[in-house]
Amino acid sequence: MRIAISTDGEFVSAHFGRCPSFTLVDIGNGKVTKKGEVANPGHQPGAIPQFLHQKGANCIIAGGMGMRATSFFEEFGIQVIVGISGKIDDVIEQIKKGTLQGGESLCKPGAGKGYGLDKEVCDHPNEKDY
Repeated sequence: MRIAISTDGEFVSAHFGRCPSFTLVDIGNGKVTKKGEVANPGHQPGAIPQFLHQKGANCIIAGGMGMRATSFFEEFGIQVIVGISGKIDDVIEQIKKGTLQGGESLCKPGAGKGYGLDKEVCDHPNEKDY
């Protein structure tokens, strides 16, 4: 299984659409078989789901995303897990152990609208500057 994780430095990005990159992780039999990072191609409706589908992703993990983005991923058969925060390596360990649990999206509707990758101000009170 190939998993894409919205990435901001060492951490899961709260905003999947404006993260600088995605960590792609192949996991088989509870082990990481391949890990790499790809730049975010840009935040346009449907572009990231299509891009990650072309990269072979079966699942996207992010802090949050809106319902429209979720439906684009689902159209490509990509499972969406949101409500995730913390270090990328810790999230990967949880995936390997089968203990990763998603939750409510960390993005409120419209929070990232119109900003794309260049948004500098976070609308989430709990997001830290890394």
